Amino acid sequence: MTEEVSYLEYNSQRSHLIIPEYGRHLQKLIDQATAIEDREERNKAAKYIISVMGSLNPHLRDVPDFQHKLWDQLFIMSDFNLEVDSPYPIPSKDILTQKPERLKYPQNFPKYRFYGNNIKYMIDVANSWEESELKNALVLVIANHMKKCYLSWNKDTVTDEVIFEHLLELSSGKLNLSKSNEELSNTHDLMKVNKKVSNKTQFSTNKPGIVKKNNNNKGHLNKNNKNTFKKNS
Repeated sequence: MTEEVSYLEYNSQRSHLIIPEYGRHLQKLIDQATAIEDREERNKAAKYIISVMGSLNPHLRDVPDFQHKLWDQLFIMSDFNLEVDSPYPIPSKDILTQKPERLKYPQNFPKYRFYGNNIKYMIDVANSWEESELKNALVLVIANHMKKCYLSWNKDTVTDEVIFEHLLELSSGKLNLSKSNEELSNTHDLMKVNKKVSNKTQFSTNKPGIVKKNNNNKGHLNKNNKNTFKKNS
């Protein structure tokens, strides 16, 4: 009994799995392949392990990039101790420990936050264009989008002159539509959304169906009762 207990393995005593998704059996295969002394036999074992790893995702088995990923994972799971001939460049252990560069979070504090940062980017792009009909069309699109953003926060109507003033200010005085004869889209058209059936409407539309269903059931019961009466008579 004591000898049998000694062969039991507990998770606390097992080695750490580098990629747990593949399971412990595959990790043991890689450890056995790493211990093979003959290089040709190690290459055969590595190719077999790659086929087993690919069988877990058969729909991606023939994708070239996926094969590269499998080989990289094979070296990672072997703790970069497996020496085989790989069809792809062998990654180094330093890549895993290398930390990515810190992302720069945009610290923008716009005066008119309801327009968002994308509007400012679009205005900067429009400022970089040369004068043309395409630029005029872009500026008009920007102004209409500004009006739409304004109305999403303020449900009241807004005049085109207010939008033109904001556009002139955000563009540093380069985009001026107040002197043109352009008119922005109607407020009603910008605020118009697709009509969705509310719960109340759905309930009202289902109510006649329920009544109809009840009537059918009622008629069905009456018919059965009528047949019952005939049989009794």
